[in-house]
Amino acid sequence: MPEHQGADSAGPTPTLGDLGEWHLLDRLRAFAPPGQFDDDAALIEERGGGVLVVNTDVLVEGVHFSDATMGPGDLGWRAAAANLSDLAAMGCREVVGLTVGLVAPPCTPWAWVEGVYGGLTAALAPCGAPLLGGDCSSGSERLLAVTALGRLGPQGPIRRQDGRAGDVLVCSGLHGLSRLGLALLLEQPLHGLQSDRITISDLPEELRQRAIAAHRRPRPRLDVVAALEQSQPPGDPWRVGGTDSSDGLAAALTAIARTSSCDALLDRSALPIDPAMAPLREATDWCLGGGEDFELVLALPERWAQRLEACLPGVRRLGRLVAGTGQLLWRGTKEPVRPAAGFSHFG
Repeated sequence: MPEHQGADSAGPTPTLGDLGEWHLLDRLRAFAPPGQFDDDAALIEERGGGVLVVNTDVLVEGVHFSDATMGPGDLGWRAAAANLSDLAAMGCREVVGLTVGLVAPPCTPWAWVEGVYGGLTAALAPCGAPLLGGDCSSGSERLLAVTALGRLGPQGPIRRQDGRAGDVLVCSGLHGLSRLGLALLLEQPLHGLQSDRITISDLPEELRQRAIAAHRRPRPRLDVVAALEQSQPPGDPWRVGGTDSSDGLAAALTAIARTSSCDALLDRSALPIDPAMAPLREATDWCLGGGEDFELVLALPERWAQRLEACLPGVRRLGRLVAGTGQLLWRGTKEPVRPAAGFSHFG
């Protein structure tokens, strides 16, 4: 592994590529208050008694987006949706708005910028939230840095660390469609269970359209927070472990397990795969590690999980948390779940 001399270190230091995103975040924790990096967004207590939720995401050309897979309106929508998903994953009930930092080369057409901001405001419209402002600068690559602000409801936050042994693991919807949409847009090869390769035309048109829409225009699940409040069993305290699946279902389950000091047992027969994707050999890996599905993944007491299933169509049971050390395991065999490598910011 290559090592490089750091400016503030007496010895060799790894590069960001050596570390990867998760080890980088572990090191950055040293610069913030304890627990500040443990969830999808920061919680800030307001003087009036409310709690402000703040999150920032960065989208970089060539890393997170390209003209080959989406237009400017789609990019703006996805930039907003990614941030709104993080607010939902914290239990946010009110979206205050977004600020946007734009970096682009001077040769960038105004029409591209106009399309991006149009997509941003379109994604905000269902929340009734405005674009609050931001900044812009020239640069060699196009980049969007989006900060979202919201407020918690009266019940409290959703936190990764609030899962407990015995909790039911659920998710708010299907996984793998966004990754299929990306494969279709890039014309990547697809494989059937019984054949080496299938063509795009072999897939139903309806599936193709849904997959591309899932990739270009994901829907942040702010509705799940309201459903959690409606389904909370009377007399039970508010305790919801959870995160979103922007980095993949397996990553979300592992994050809950690790921070809750449990193991997550995943039922192989309960994987939330769209039935129309089942004939694809890639379906399981894309369900577990494809990422960018922006569903919520939750750990709930049994009675609450039952009430949520009755309250919110599309909720899927995945397995349970048990006492353990933060592993993601297949239920029954207790073998580690090892999806194909997903997205890496520094890979």
